Amino acid sequence: MKEIIACSACLLGLNTKYDSLNNFNQKVFAYLRDKTVIVICPEVFGGLLIPRNPSEIRGEKLYDNFGKDVSEYFMKGAEETLSLLKRYGCTKAILKDGSPSCGTTYIYDGTFTSTLKKGLGITAKLLIENGIEIIEIE
Repeated sequence: MKEIIACSACLLGLNTKYDSLNNFNQKVFAYLRDKTVIVICPEVFGGLLIPRNPSEIRGEKLYDNFGKDVSEYFMKGAEETLSLLKRYGCTKAILKDGSPSCGTTYIYDGTFTSTLKKGLGITAKLLIENGIEIIEIE
């Protein structure tokens, strides 16, 4: 049986980013070639639209660049993602670092000044807490 790996949709070339663009990554695409892939976008799963206002984590909440609390969308998306992965027995994921959902080593600091800080996105944190291994592809 092929290994099942979840992957952020934007890394596979799907235009799911807040600005309707993607973060296509050829190395990720090549790595996944012989694997079964569950394509995820927690922000879309949570009910956010494409395009949408950029959001960042500030404290324990998420805010868009107009100051609107969008935490519930991100939490719902994280929970939906975890549920999907559990349903299919997926134990590994490749996520887009820097994202407020999928950030695995860094996230933006909540000031909307393009300043990065060490931290986890909402979905990444929930997946790790539930035993999902995050794979880093350089």
